[in-house]
Amino acid sequence: MGKLTDVQIRNWIKAGAPVAVADGEGLTFTLSAKGTAAWTLRYRIGGKRKELTLGRYPDIPLTKAREIATAKRAEVQQGIDVAAEKRRAGQEAASAWTFRRLADDYFEKVADRLADNTLKGRRQQLRDYVYPKIGGTAAADVSAAEIVAIVEAASVKSLHVARLVLIAIREVFSHGIARHVVTEDPCAHIKAKAIIGGTKQQRERVMLADAELVELFKALPGLSRPNALMVRILLATGARIGELVGAEWSHVDFERAEWTIPPEHAKNGKQFVIPLPPMVAGWFAELQAMAFGSRYVLPIRTRNHGNEADAHMEPVTLNAALNTLAKTLGDKCRRFTPHDLRSTCRSHLGALGVDVLIAERCLNHSLGGLVAVYDKHDYLTERRRALDLWAAKLASLEKGEGFNVVALKRA
Repeated sequence: MGKLTDVQIRNWIKAGAPVAVADGEGLTFTLSAKGTAAWTLRYRIGGKRKELTLGRYPDIPLTKAREIATAKRAEVQQGIDVAAEKRRAGQEAASAWTFRRLADDYFEKVADRLADNTLKGRRQQLRDYVYPKIGGTAAADVSAAEIVAIVEAASVKSLHVARLVLIAIREVFSHGIARHVVTEDPCAHIKAKAIIGGTKQQRERVMLADAELVELFKALPGLSRPNALMVRILLATGARIGELVGAEWSHVDFERAEWTIPPEHAKNGKQFVIPLPPMVAGWFAELQAMAFGSRYVLPIRTRNHGNEADAHMEPVTLNAALNTLAKTLGDKCRRFTPHDLRSTCRSHLGALGVDVLIAERCLNHSLGGLVAVYDKHDYLTERRRALDLWAAKLASLEKGEGFNVVALKRA
């Protein structure tokens, strides 16, 4: 080696014409028609001529190319086919279980066991916080320090999100161990509280009292009509905000006075039918008249002006409306969230004498234990009676009338 100089190489690159010039001892500088400059080592093994690409110029300068060529030639003299070894190493790397590949395998295996919302959440957590850092890293090479750094970075967004990110990573590695892709779990000794501190005391749910509900109804006209109807429906049915904003008109049966929540929208992944009192069915009818042909009960309003494709409203829209409502109400009503409307519905059902089992089923809560195993009755008739009673009370409170509680008699 030693026939080439850096000046020659730079001149060839400047000229741009394809070249292939030997430096000696098999080391060759090549310049393609597209202007790619690279080093190759030409050698023979087993009587056959072979070539090994060492890398590109100027990433690998002339002196470094000579060093690499010398080392590779020594391997050839020991009977090693260096080009074949490089190809084999590349194939092994391509087929290695990266963290992302392991995560994809995990989601494939648990797709039928986890609720859609859980799957969606975990995919999003890994996509936003984990893949950019270790997605392409071999799963077996991921360190505990890397995971701690990821959780800390996520905690800047939200402590709750950081905990969910750690749970998602832990689930993937647990799957990897069961699959014998990794032998050690780097999450084994990682505790969320050691990274981001303990869990804050959970906020107590609000049950709006009769007097607060009266003030709420007085203030509702201050909201847009769709937002006011959202508040009314959530309060009267005890539904979750995500179930309402995702509702489609194909889910609402006005003739049967029923709103069906499909499995993909339900938290427990099971279809659930909510009986609609006449007053609530009327609110849905109002929304339908304002939906300008959208498939959704609560479409994005700007679609009416042709600015967006058909899509449903996001929960944050109501959150913003409730913040405005709270300023209007002042100290007449405690600040509440959409989920507090669900809590209020459940609490008042109990106060109205509705049986615990019926009240729980009104909110689509799992009954648990042997009841869940053996009792397959959905109590639709009983739930309709309970929600009719609750709707009657809401109507009386809105009119400013007193409401005499009449407990439901047991069958």
